[in-house]
Amino acid sequence: MNEQSLAGQAAFAPANTADVANAMIADSALRIDVERRRGRGAGLNPSGRFEPQQREAFDDGWQSWEELPPFKTEVQVEKPRTAITRNESPDIPFDRSINPYRGCEHGCIYCFARPTHAYMGLSAGLDFESKLFAKPDAAKLLERELAKPGYKPRVIAIGTNTDPYQPIEKEWRIMRQILEVLNKANHPVAIVTKSALIIRDIDILKEMAAKNLVRVGLSVTTLDRKLARTMEPRAATPPRRLEAIQALSEAGIRTAIMVAPIIPALNDHEIERILDAGKAAGAQEASYVILRLPLEVSPLFRDWLLQHYPDRYRHVMSLIRSMRGGKDYDAEFGKRMKGAGPYAWQISRRFEMATRRLELTRRNIALRDDLFVPPDGSGVQLSLL
Repeated sequence: MNEQSLAGQAAFAPANTADVANAMIADSALRIDVERRRGRGAGLNPSGRFEPQQREAFDDGWQSWEELPPFKTEVQVEKPRTAITRNESPDIPFDRSINPYRGCEHGCIYCFARPTHAYMGLSAGLDFESKLFAKPDAAKLLERELAKPGYKPRVIAIGTNTDPYQPIEKEWRIMRQILEVLNKANHPVAIVTKSALIIRDIDILKEMAAKNLVRVGLSVTTLDRKLARTMEPRAATPPRRLEAIQALSEAGIRTAIMVAPIIPALNDHEIERILDAGKAAGAQEASYVILRLPLEVSPLFRDWLLQHYPDRYRHVMSLIRSMRGGKDYDAEFGKRMKGAGPYAWQISRRFEMATRRLELTRRNIALRDDLFVPPDGSGVQLSLL
């Protein structure tokens, strides 16, 4: 039985059995053998939503499962025409961003960027965290774009889609090259990561911080090592992230702790503890985001939840839907980050009270854009007139 037919059954099931039917998406015919996906977040690898055919693995009785290789990280080179991506979303504080990589080896089961892999003809499941794309020309492209006549500098956000400091950055060093270009041009940048690898670039970030050109947000989802390892299998451990906050803060770099995502009945009881730990490490600001389950992320997360926390499945999903108008996700601007309803309000009030007590409220100190110096323009095609 495939995912589509199961979802159809769920739609017509009585209210008290709807969750059971939805949970059947985790049918063994769809799940990848644990030995093949050890160290990964997703348990499924369904075909991309744009593919004309849907495939699923099944045992034909010839013990062929044992012949299938484990999922290994593969990196392909992507050659985009531009480095900067523009957006007009009204509920985010930036209009441009850079993504050094497509896909993310961290394997966070809740990652809202997973559905973007469908544009590459790949799965939002295990493909997203094992079949990656690197953009080695990103720094050169960025330099050309900054050198174009009429370019107006505004804060560039990095890490808003996939993590720029995921493990493959150790080898590819694309993020460091991008920072070198931004630093040289005195261009403001805001970075989001859950990796301690950012400490490697403190030398550049410290120079930028001295000119008020950079701020960094470290995402700490939980302080529970077991939960972190199953939910974010290849991300830095919670203590390492707190150490990164401390190192950045001591270097004079504006650092925020991000409780993201908050998952009801799973990590929401840790909000105050995480903020306390962030403050002790030297964070100056704090923010949070409620769990988002767009498109393929919903069945992937529900399968993961059923496998690791089956006793909480009904409760977690009930609370999520209470904040999303009865659905797994509501993409409406202004609601998608924080949710709506009594439970979302309760989380908001708890967060507000804790940040006020710890003096972690956002200070709205704008990064400078008046120091911008365009690159020399080498490699930029000149106008014919």
